[in-house]
Amino acid sequence: MTTQDDWATEEVMGSEEWFMPEVATFGDRLTAAREQASMTQTDLARKLGVKKSTLLSWEDDLNEPRANRLQMLSGLLGVSLKWLLTGEGDDVDVDQEAASTDQAILAEVREIHTQLQNAAKRLAVLEKRLRKGA
Repeated sequence: MTTQDDWATEEVMGSEEWFMPEVATFGDRLTAAREQASMTQTDLARKLGVKKSTLLSWEDDLNEPRANRLQMLSGLLGVSLKWLLTGEGDDVDVDQEAASTDQAILAEVREIHTQLQNAAKRLAVLEKRLRKGA
């Protein structure tokens, strides 16, 4: 069974080559293309007509955009639809050293985010137990 710590360690260790097609996720490619286009998440969300939280969920690989939004993303970011979906084809020019550093930081942020979510769930359980006992 893989624990949260194992997952975080694997993610950080795997971040050295995060942008290789066989490793990068859709969210990784979307983030890289957005950054290469010098757009903030707010800018891109506004241009797409979606909420920033929707864009965040795409970049975090929690959800995927519909086909019409994929086409818009491809055009706005100047990458091929095939590359955005699969990592093959016309892509963005990424500084691999900076990307590795960014991915290591992103992995740590994701780990902390997960820990905070788990702590919030534990806190809710404890609060519920206190209310029942009161």
